Amino acid sequence: MSEAQIASIATRSLCPEAPVLSLQAQRFLLKGWLFISDALVLGAAFLGAYWLRFGLEVTTSPGVVPIPFFYPSLALLLTVVCLFVFAFFRLYDLESLLGGVTEYSKIFNACSTATMMVVVATFLAPQFVVARFWVVASWVLSFVLVAFNRFLYRRMVYSLRQRGYFLTPAVIVGTNEEAASLATELAEWRSSGLRLAGFVTCGPSREGHHGMPVLGHVRDIRRIIETHGIEDLIVAITGVKREELLELCEEVNLLPGVHMRISSGVYELLTTGLTVQTKGTVPLISLNKVRLEMEEAVIKTVLEYSMASVGLLLLSPILVGIAALIKMDSKGPVLHRRRVLGVSGKVFDAFKFRTMHVNGDELLRGKTELQDQLRKEYKLKDDPRITGVGRWLRKYSLDELPQLFNVILGQMGLVGPRMITPEEAEKYGRHRMNLLTVKPGITGLWQVSGRSDLSYDERVQLDMYYIRNYSVWLDLQILCVQTVPAVINGRGAY
Repeated sequence: MSEAQIASIATRSLCPEAPVLSLQAQRFLLKGWLFISDALVLGAAFLGAYWLRFGLEVTTSPGVVPIPFFYPSLALLLTVVCLFVFAFFRLYDLESLLGGVTEYSKIFNACSTATMMVVVATFLAPQFVVARFWVVASWVLSFVLVAFNRFLYRRMVYSLRQRGYFLTPAVIVGTNEEAASLATELAEWRSSGLRLAGFVTCGPSREGHHGMPVLGHVRDIRRIIETHGIEDLIVAITGVKREELLELCEEVNLLPGVHMRISSGVYELLTTGLTVQTKGTVPLISLNKVRLEMEEAVIKTVLEYSMASVGLLLLSPILVGIAALIKMDSKGPVLHRRRVLGVSGKVFDAFKFRTMHVNGDELLRGKTELQDQLRKEYKLKDDPRITGVGRWLRKYSLDELPQLFNVILGQMGLVGPRMITPEEAEKYGRHRMNLLTVKPGITGLWQVSGRSDLSYDERVQLDMYYIRNYSVWLDLQILCVQTVPAVINGRGAY
């Protein structure tokens, strides 16, 4: 690992000093707060369902009068039951907390299980009669409110990490190129939740490298763990010999509260899940060729086609109005076709409303600085080629509405990585093969995280994060929760 690499990693990994409150105490308070807030929102969900059913009388049987205190008592009982079900689904385990869309999936399954318990109870005990609308409303509201509660608590934790809370002490075992790549990714402590203490070498021990020290040799791992309070060991598999890895496993397995996580050696190339199969007595790992399971792919496809179709129908007056404004503002066609790459590198035309003057190249002629910036970033903040209407369309991402037709044609998704040109693909390097495993999206993590205000490397990292964590739940979070505020804010749109 070069000095420049370590210096770069050290700069990114600088984080606030550890707070006085111990990490164990922080976690205890976090889980306690989460338990109490879940109980409150569950109670609100059940009482909200009661208000919808019997207050607003949203039902086909409005004349039914509830037994006094029956539903409040049932709400209290179900709140307790749901908390036990949540615990069963590991929604209070540290490994499951801050799990993002995976956590939403577990919440959905847990709420569905609790609801099914009520349904089964009505069959087993005929005298136990519950309004059907109340059951359905309780199921929907419990999932929505608990998911929103978890969303807020994640934002709270991310904010507290800026003050040094909820950061797990970790080291990277290895000092080769893979270790440097791992450290570069994990040093972003706001998202990883790790406080990197340094490296553990398998070669000659070195000290003091630009704030990211080599803490010692792998044979001294017990001392390193005890001295620095390490809980996570991130092993760069290509930087550790087989014998050293086996000895490290034996050593760590004897230490409670310490987790060893092994990199694949080519993590930057993996965009799909792994499957472990035993052949004879040997467990072998194979790469899944697609990220989504078949049922998830079907749900995603149906969701995107239906939403795109409804969107085109509802937005058709706006599309016509924008087309008229473009024609009145400047000469040229209404639509612009951009040649971009789709799945497996297939080239297609992505539709956008034209936002530039047709003589854009002439407007840039002689402006060397702007031309150099365009070649480097593929974006210009103060682009003289953009029309007056075009600047407004870009600010609110209205120029991308025609891409709904690309969704209907199966070339794009509503959510996905940013689309790139064949020339731009070279900037992704080895990540290019990852990018082309997923349809580009009208919106995505890059668009809701700052758009053009982000550096090119940050855009690539967000695309890779999305692809590795590709799921219907992540799509719904980006589409339903993050996209609208990002569009209204207009930050980074140019």
